[in-house]
Amino acid sequence: MRFTAQEEYGLRCMVQLARHEVGGPLTIQAIAQAERLSPAYVGKLLGVLRRHGLVASQHGPSGGYRLPRPAAEMNVGEILNVLGGRLFEPRICKRYGGERPLCVHTSACSIHSLWSGLDLIVDQLLKKTRLSELVSGERTVSSWIREQLPAILDTAGRRAALPLAAAERAS
Repeated sequence: MRFTAQEEYGLRCMVQLARHEVGGPLTIQAIAQAERLSPAYVGKLLGVLRRHGLVASQHGPSGGYRLPRPAAEMNVGEILNVLGGRLFEPRICKRYGGERPLCVHTSACSIHSLWSGLDLIVDQLLKKTRLSELVSGERTVSSWIREQLPAILDTAGRRAALPLAAAERAS
């Protein structure tokens, strides 16, 4: 499982903006220099984020990019969804690339359950993680994640059990 470069570097650009939330807007050049990226690539990433309302641009001599709302109100899940989408897209079984029009395992696919379960856990963690939390150091974020995991796993387990309970009632 890998995150794309667009997701990684787009999130890094957002963290830069969160770090400078109280100051004025940041230029593409300032973000590019801080992240060791090309200004053209940072411009592309910020364009994607701006089109989806996750960054705001300000023109003029003191212009640049800023967050349109506080970093504490933005979750990492919404940012990554704009930059790349979900980890597992349930519709993938509808466009199975084999010889048949649908996956032969659609009624009881353990692999589908694995991917959708992982997606549920990752999605819960990303939605719970605020952009403002990523401004903290690595140890702080790691500790925060460890604290969140029991509740996230419990929620994911309850949500995953719902389809099973419905299937049992139907049979």
